[in-house]
Amino acid sequence: MIRIKFAIWFGLIALTAALFIGCKDKPQSPPPSAEPNSVAQQQNNTDVNVDVNTAPNPAVSQPTQANTAPKLTLRSIVARARSWQPAYMNWYGKMSPDFTVTDITGKSHKLSKYKGKNVMLIFWATWCGPCLQEIPSLIDLRKTVGEDKLAMLAISLVGYRSSTEGVKKFVAANPVINYTIISTDADTMPSPYNSIYSIPTTFFINPDGTIKIVTEGLTPLPHIKAILDAEE
Repeated sequence: MIRIKFAIWFGLIALTAALFIGCKDKPQSPPPSAEPNSVAQQQNNTDVNVDVNTAPNPAVSQPTQANTAPKLTLRSIVARARSWQPAYMNWYGKMSPDFTVTDITGKSHKLSKYKGKNVMLIFWATWCGPCLQEIPSLIDLRKTVGEDKLAMLAISLVGYRSSTEGVKKFVAANPVINYTIISTDADTMPSPYNSIYSIPTTFFINPDGTIKIVTEGLTPLPHIKAILDAEE
């Protein structure tokens, strides 16, 4: 079985102060945030000082018919990144390998069945501080973007300190989680999904099935929305 490597655990408070890197290699000790109530504890720690869209200058007269800002490009969004970085860039524009997984409720999910809508594949773990900090943003995203437009599959790969039973217990203790949770062995996944080495890592997949961008690290909600809406 391919093992996932994660960063040495610095503690949730230190991670909040320096959010640029995710979890890599093996943590040396269990973090306190791995307890089932950790999602609620993260609610006040998820705000990241970002400015994705340039706000109009109120001193400048704006055309009344232009009520929406132009879409950003992926390049401009990446330039604003502070807590995450682009990853797996050799996969951009390529068709995502298909796979079938089963979520923790027993429902089967085939990636190709989601063609026609955006897809987010979020690789995470219950013991990863940045992953837990990202959960409230994902909850808010699910509340504001319907399943007919966006599929959200949060995948926890079984391995070091990760188990399906542990994921189920975590979700049961945090019923506010409103998106699909999956726990599976890396061996069931095709490349590049079977070799994730840092979490959280999110693959953004276009409606045509091609990989749009991959973010590695805590991705703030404004950036997630901007990526989903961005021109490539």
